[in-house]
Amino acid sequence: MKRTLVIAAAIVLAVSLAPAISAATKEPVKICSKATSKPHSSPSVLQPKTVAKSLPTTFTFVTNCGDIVVETVGAKAPQTLTALATLASRGFYNSTLCHRLTTQGLFVLQCGDPTASGTSGPVFNRKPWTGIPDENLPVGETITYPAGTLAMANSGRNTNGSQVFFVYEDSALNPYYTVWGHVTSGLDILRAIAAAGAAKQGQDGKYYYNGDGFPIQTVEIRRVTVR
Repeated sequence: MKRTLVIAAAIVLAVSLAPAISAATKEPVKICSKATSKPHSSPSVLQPKTVAKSLPTTFTFVTNCGDIVVETVGAKAPQTLTALATLASRGFYNSTLCHRLTTQGLFVLQCGDPTASGTSGPVFNRKPWTGIPDENLPVGETITYPAGTLAMANSGRNTNGSQVFFVYEDSALNPYYTVWGHVTSGLDILRAIAAAGAAKQGQDGKYYYNGDGFPIQTVEIRRVTVR
């Protein structure tokens, strides 16, 4: 099941018109250590059928660039938090790579796909999970996704799975993505990763800076702890 973040056509056009500048091959963020994870298939995890009696209040993403701590929205997104806590406790996010960074018009780091392709999510016995329903959509908010927001990536209504995105600067997206938490520590880490830029591979095989691509600084989620 494909789970990619939707971007307005105007933003895509702006990115496509950006000058092709060769991207640096080194990983420039000093706070980050070397990542050793590789893309891999999604581990089999049984989808929870009921909401947890006690919802998690904190998620800590332990990465090669430092810990990113997230305070959850609690009862505003019970099905989302139940699913994410289940995945984290089963090691689904262990040794996974963040596969997408956007730096023009939309300011997010997207993670949570073990294949690092942006097209995969949770499975059980090789069958995809049923999409987690949308919750806590920021309808009517002046800034729908302010800096520090944690939200679910999706491919349409009620198709949430395992992919999440960290918002590192205020972003004016349509309110179609479940908000489930807010970064309380580590926003500086996200901004340092973003400052290193994103890149895509050109037809010549070389990599070029791009407003929507993979993060030049490799970001590895080593594990996610929940409490």
